Amino acid sequence: MEIKMQPIATVKNSRKDPIDDHWETIVSEIELADHIPTEAFDNISNFSHLEIIYYFDKVENKDIIYAGQPRGNLNYPLVGIFAQRKKDRPNTIGLCTVELLEHNGRTIKVKYLDAIDGTPVLDIKPVFKEFQLKGEIRQPIWVADLMKNYWK
Repeated sequence: MEIKMQPIATVKNSRKDPIDDHWETIVSEIELADHIPTEAFDNISNFSHLEIIYYFDKVENKDIIYAGQPRGNLNYPLVGIFAQRKKDRPNTIGLCTVELLEHNGRTIKVKYLDAIDGTPVLDIKPVFKEFQLKGEIRQPIWVADLMKNYWK
């Protein structure tokens, strides 16, 4: 089965290269595509956080490794692609929860989006408390080490 999607928006920010760390200072604008009506953003500013689903359009399928050590670090265990959040994925889809800073017409401004300038956005969803996890989040110890500079 083939699935076809058309971007609904585009990311605009100062990050031109897909570098793994130091995303904290990046503020992104997400601008609606021409075929999406402005009304699609009506009342979006009633939400503090959004989920952004985007397409890693700069990733080539040859880059996908289905199991490996995250970031090639030999101190980390061998894990499968679905046990990590790297950009080199089978369908090159990214997902990020962001803080909504501002809404102005056809554009929203967000923080904590780890997508580079020009990234196509596939969907935007508001974060509902009722969809958030009810229990404690469990993760391996290596994840904290891997992420220590991501949002700094």
